Amino acid sequence: MKLFYQSMGVARRSESGPYARALSKVLTDAAAPGTEVSVFGLAPGKALADQYRYLEYLDTAEILDNGLRAEREAYDGFLIGNVFEPGLYELREVLNIPVMGLTEASVHMASLMGASYSIINVNPKFTRRVNENVARTGLGSRMVSIDEMKIEGGRAVDLAFEDEAVRASVVEQFNTAARIGIAKGAETVIPAGGIVMTILAHAGVHAVDGVPIVNGLIAILKMAEMAVQVRQLTGGFTSKRMMYAPPTGRLLADIRAVYGAHVYPGAV
Repeated sequence: MKLFYQSMGVARRSESGPYARALSKVLTDAAAPGTEVSVFGLAPGKALADQYRYLEYLDTAEILDNGLRAEREAYDGFLIGNVFEPGLYELREVLNIPVMGLTEASVHMASLMGASYSIINVNPKFTRRVNENVARTGLGSRMVSIDEMKIEGGRAVDLAFEDEAVRASVVEQFNTAARIGIAKGAETVIPAGGIVMTILAHAGVHAVDGVPIVNGLIAILKMAEMAVQVRQLTGGFTSKRMMYAPPTGRLLADIRAVYGAHVYPGAV
């Protein structure tokens, strides 16, 4: 099984830097035997500030192209490793392989692990978008709160992969925020950000005061493996009726004449 993991944080940094190496190791260690996970960023200069909707909109075009590339290159699944999940619904419409989103996978996993969850945020600009994505899952009623870590600048999280003291500080800041949600009744806690998820996994931290941390990296990977296996067993996974239905017939021919024969692979 081959999985294409689309990262935005790697794009902002380096596909061979400390974060990318730590992320790849977390995914590889979590993968089942026979699963190969390849981590990709975007072109240089992209994903500079994905919390801004305009910039995310510009970057999404490359993510859509990468999704088409993944199916063309025989990947079995496409994983959007970003809490905003840019291109998630568009790619489910156009691709035949399963497409998984980081927030969606985390929330569903949290709801299987406990009756309620809190999300631990790293940037107040994220809050509205995370709320919107949670609402789309239909599991918003299970969310107790969104609580915020107090991190001074992105440099701190970058250093956490190389400096044990910085890493311990980030973990403690996460724990402090998580305890707020736990006090409100959360039975699981979700870090809202692939970098913090990676730091926690890298540090071997999977619970706060006995309350499970739902690490979205593990959640999205295991759900992608399940989705691929369901497709292998049944011949399909994503419903192509209504929301994710592709164009057909004459309309499809007209679309391909304008956008290229590569769009909507397999549609007729």
